Amino acid sequence: MALDAAYAHCADLVRAQDRDRFLAALFAPEAARRHLFALAAFNVDVARVRDVAREALPGEVRLAWWREVIEGEGRGDVEGHPVAAALLDTITRFALPRASLAALADARIFDLYDDPMPTLGDLEGYAGETASALLQLSTLVLAPAAAAQTGDASGHGGVALALTGLMRSFPIHAARGQCFLPLDLLARHGIGREAAVSGTVTPALLAALADLRGEALRHLSAAGAAFAKVADRAAIAPPFLPLALVAGDLAALAKVRDPFREMAGLSPLRRQFGLWRAARRAAAGKTFIRA
Repeated sequence: MALDAAYAHCADLVRAQDRDRFLAALFAPEAARRHLFALAAFNVDVARVRDVAREALPGEVRLAWWREVIEGEGRGDVEGHPVAAALLDTITRFALPRASLAALADARIFDLYDDPMPTLGDLEGYAGETASALLQLSTLVLAPAAAAQTGDASGHGGVALALTGLMRSFPIHAARGQCFLPLDLLARHGIGREAAVSGTVTPALLAALADLRGEALRHLSAAGAAFAKVADRAAIAPPFLPLALVAGDLAALAKVRDPFREMAGLSPLRRQFGLWRAARRAAAGKTFIRA
């Protein structure tokens, strides 16, 4: 498949499956957009493995295939797979760390099973290998020299994005018996995994979710402080723009009374406007990451 067609496929996939990152990438220089779409499309592909494979073993095989492709062992298998073709081209052009991309795929093995997340630290680690890694890889595409200064912003920002996204998807995960709420956080409120996916709303579950929202806000605040210290903020701002939506999503989640049945977050129109406003602030050298 021609590379132009592969990159176009990535853009279409991200537009359909990850609208926030698609819109944010549009604020990047034109030459870099296709590579941000390639990274985001790879993230979409591995994030939906459970839904596509439907069973754990085929899902593990799929993720193992991605590891082989990334590490250079499955290059011949990418014919007809536009996301893989575009990702490999992006890796080569920007000398992206293959280990980080392979770890991102490996982290998604957790998604294939219904095992509970043991601790908050484990959840933060999962977020670090997925959402945080994607932020850091994107900065390497946009401004390699500035990327060395973005470790803390990417780390905290990715955790804030991931925790918020998981809480927004709580009804979907709970319906299939999947528990991302850490057991140690649940234990603080005297409940366990079964109660967290039971479909029955309790004050203890609502309190546990409130605690997790507090953790997301803490990481959002830390990400904003770290991002403000980056010298060339405007150059690497686009992948960080979705952080401007986190506070609004968390405020909407705080109003949910039945987390098993209510999906909350900013409306599509407010998301689009929020990203545009954040991009304007970034271009003017102003902060746009606020808790």
